[in-house]
Amino acid sequence: MTALTIVSLLPELLNTNGDAANARVLAQRARWAGLSATVVDVHTAADMPAVVDAVVIGSGTDADLPAARDALLPMVDRLRELTTAGVPILAVGTGWEVLSWGIELGDGTVVEGLGLVAGRAVPAPTRATDDLVVTTKFGRLVGFENHARAYTGAEASPLGRVVHGTGNGQGQEGLTMGDLFCTHLHGPVLARNPQFADHLLTIALARHGAVYTSGAHSAAVDDIAKAARNQIAVRLSLATE
Repeated sequence: MTALTIVSLLPELLNTNGDAANARVLAQRARWAGLSATVVDVHTAADMPAVVDAVVIGSGTDADLPAARDALLPMVDRLRELTTAGVPILAVGTGWEVLSWGIELGDGTVVEGLGLVAGRAVPAPTRATDDLVVTTKFGRLVGFENHARAYTGAEASPLGRVVHGTGNGQGQEGLTMGDLFCTHLHGPVLARNPQFADHLLTIALARHGAVYTSGAHSAAVDDIAKAARNQIAVRLSLATE
């Protein structure tokens, strides 16, 4: 039986919107597929397991940004290795921003980022607090956004195109760099959009030479998630799935 190790980075600091639960979503869907899956909470570099099959980084408050950056700094070389090796990584909100060149706060101060992805987070004219609907190659992704910054200078491809909401600004949302996926989507995003979770699991299993096939129990859960997405679509006068 294939065993997956899913890392949740700094869940005590980066879980403001429940985004650390994305790791549990991956693990549960893997178990429903008949696999063994373990979530490892990583608080320091010493906690990082030798074998990592997926990484989840959640979102935190601006007050926690310096602490999160300082905690992640000793792990930056390991994270770079995982990115190069094609390990799927999901970073949400400030967890994404801290991977960038830096974060410009509203008071003019700057939190230097880890430099793993191009671009930086900059103050937006107004805070984005709304449903966020994005078209991607994984289908429509739905969640909510709650951020005061836009994102500029990304040299990677966007995650998708904004149908409703703000995203990065200029009609784009998130970024992808190889198998690193960054987004403003909360919800948690993988619970609301299980097809995205399955894409990450497909990548993780392929590295083991295995093929991911979702389990039977996933179908019922997927129907619930689809109904929730369609409720939002109807409210926003968008086509349903």
